[in-house]
Amino acid sequence: MMEKAREALGLTKEESEAVSQLTIHPREANSGPSFYEAFALRGIRVDRVEPGFVACTFKVPPRLTDASGNLSPGAIVGLVDEVGAAAIHIEGFPIEVSVDMSIAYLSAARANDELEVTSKALGCKGCYFGTIVQLKNKATGEVVAEGRHSLYGKARSKI
Repeated sequence: MMEKAREALGLTKEESEAVSQLTIHPREANSGPSFYEAFALRGIRVDRVEPGFVACTFKVPPRLTDASGNLSPGAIVGLVDEVGAAAIHIEGFPIEVSVDMSIAYLSAARANDELEVTSKALGCKGCYFGTIVQLKNKATGEVVAEGRHSLYGKARSKI
């Protein structure tokens, strides 16, 4: 079993060489989107923002699909994390840190499917926030995934 897993996760010689040639420079704080954000979130469109609510449209890019051609679970986690945090973001406060996520994977999304991604703030207790994020296929109305996301964001000192 472990050998099969090792084989499935292994890189070919060409893939390994391509990765070793990548140059990734250190990122300065507040210098724009990270490599991850540019890779995973490129193409997301913000449709509506209200206090405690964010609605986006995301067309599933082939780069984020798994071997079966479905939107990968890791990409779904990334969307829940980023869009969930956006619903509780307060300008001037430090970036929130994810504490916990629980995701229900309910149906598949394929490359080029257009998803509606919504996030609602569930509440706040001190510096602890909760959100719920839903990914829904716009064409079929099927819920692809639903995630609950809790975050911690420490308020700045008033001193």
